[in-house]
Amino acid sequence: MLPELGFLSLLIATLSALFLALLPQVGLFKKNPTLINSAWWLSYVFTIATTISLAILAYSFAIDDFTLEYVAAHSNSQLPTFFKVAATWGGHEGSMLFWLFSLSLWLTSFAFFNRKNDRTFSAQSLALLGLICFGFALFILFYSNPFGRIFPAPIEGRDLNPMLQDIGLIFHPPLLYIGYVGFAVNFAMSLSALIYHQPVQQIANKMRGWVLVSWLFLTLGIVLGAWWAYYELGWGGWWFWDPVENASLMPWLLGLALLHSLVIAEKQGAFPYWTSLFSLLTFAFSVLGTFIVRSGALTSVHAFAVDNSRGYALLLIFFLLTLLAFGLFALRSNHTQESAVKFQLISKAGGMLLLNILLTIATVSTFLGTFYPMLFQAMNWGSISVGSPYFNSIFLPILTIMLVAMVVSLSLRWAKFDKGFFLRHLLLIVPAGGIGLLMIWQQIHHNEALRFQGFAFLLLTLAIWLFLATLWQNWRKIHLSQLGMIFAHCGVAIATMGAVMSSYFGSEIGVRLAPQQSQKLGQYEFYYRQFSNEIGPNFTTEVAFFDVTEKGKPYATIIPERRYYDVRTMTMSEVGLSGGFFGDLYIVMGDPLGKGEFTFRLHYKPLIRWLWAGGVLMALGALCSTLGVRRKQERS
Repeated sequence: MLPELGFLSLLIATLSALFLALLPQVGLFKKNPTLINSAWWLSYVFTIATTISLAILAYSFAIDDFTLEYVAAHSNSQLPTFFKVAATWGGHEGSMLFWLFSLSLWLTSFAFFNRKNDRTFSAQSLALLGLICFGFALFILFYSNPFGRIFPAPIEGRDLNPMLQDIGLIFHPPLLYIGYVGFAVNFAMSLSALIYHQPVQQIANKMRGWVLVSWLFLTLGIVLGAWWAYYELGWGGWWFWDPVENASLMPWLLGLALLHSLVIAEKQGAFPYWTSLFSLLTFAFSVLGTFIVRSGALTSVHAFAVDNSRGYALLLIFFLLTLLAFGLFALRSNHTQESAVKFQLISKAGGMLLLNILLTIATVSTFLGTFYPMLFQAMNWGSISVGSPYFNSIFLPILTIMLVAMVVSLSLRWAKFDKGFFLRHLLLIVPAGGIGLLMIWQQIHHNEALRFQGFAFLLLTLAIWLFLATLWQNWRKIHLSQLGMIFAHCGVAIATMGAVMSSYFGSEIGVRLAPQQSQKLGQYEFYYRQFSNEIGPNFTTEVAFFDVTEKGKPYATIIPERRYYDVRTMTMSEVGLSGGFFGDLYIVMGDPLGKGEFTFRLHYKPLIRWLWAGGVLMALGALCSTLGVRRKQERS
């Protein structure tokens, strides 16, 4: 009976979204306050109904209700309870319901925080959000219903994909979804501004808080996903340029460009076209990302295998939203010319303009690299693969110029050019280069097989230069908005250092070892002490125990595994990991060779944790900036 109640709640959510899209519009046209005010209570009804629907689905997983086809396909009675609940969004149907739930949270948050503001503008934005909610609610009802029954019910479920049976599953997808969906708010606000001929600089401060929170969640989701790929997939890397990874990267890049445009729009009234376009494109690419993950058009280790009809439906939603948005932009954007202002090219605004151009090029390059293979195949030209060489050849030069542009932006004033201020920032590249050389020398000193890499030194120097310039310029400023910029820029610098050091100066070796044998890698010696078979909650596992020494001194005990999941008949390698401030030791257990002998892959990844720390610092910067924006709004 409960699943039927969940489906009924989904129907109520769909109807409330339809009324939300229509009634406030009628009220605005007829200037009827009652209908205008309905936008608020309809938003709350939609959120309550969606929450009940998701909660019932999660409860069905927790009690092993295998009469639900979706639960039977993605759970098992032996699965630990917290993985059962996380399996709610572990497949296509549940993840789409969570997507809708995330959208409902943003909808009700916008309604709550704008209950005392401009009722006309807020009601129009809520109506547009209601239209988006209605489109996706219809999609779930007709193409992605998680409450479908199966009779007779199977005695046991097929189990959750072993790759998803990890703590990362509980947090990574929800953070991504909340980040994706949050850009719907600034999408709706931008369209409302176009409808009412409202210059974007007038709402820049209102928009910036919503964009910051969305970008914060998306940043955390991407960082957690990179960490998850690093320790779960067992290949030793953290970014594969997979289509699904690119699906989250594109709105992240556009969201970052939007944030910089909003700062300029708020301070100087410049970039009105840029701001409107980035606002519309960011959410459009978020919907496109949903298509990439769930259409089946692109092959990915992360993608949901679904039928083509769902992909066509998602593509239709994407085209309708895009047509609505850019059609309105084309018709109503002329008013922004009146409010556009001129600015000095050699100024902070000019530096941010260069950053936005680079972020746009990066997004377009990612888009082409992601969709070109699909287009190539659709035209019957054969099959082609676009991988890391293409993306690295594009992104590494862009990253280089971007780091320089960030330092240059810091060294320029808003109004006039200050030569002394500019030169003092430039001189910081000297100590930055010295620190970079020292970091590289330390790695080469500990592993003589490594060689000096000129491009790695350049990137490392620029990242350290950005870090020093950010701290030097802002160490006296402690207010929240400035603190947010400091954390974000330092986060970019630290993440770049971690990426460069782990990519260019990491080391690895493939070996076959039996118990009581050892292998050296750089300054570390890996001693394979013993092997054992163990039983887990829903798997059996082969476990190897390694004692690692550094220059003869005990350093760590590392335990890699090979798990066999009987229901899914899948074998997964669980990485053995010992992490520290200066680097990670990483062991992947390969194929068995008999009598406790296995193949192993031994890795050393210097400063890899700086990558995660930098990402978290960027998110912390977004949080501080959000609090600063909120405080400014309260004062005004």
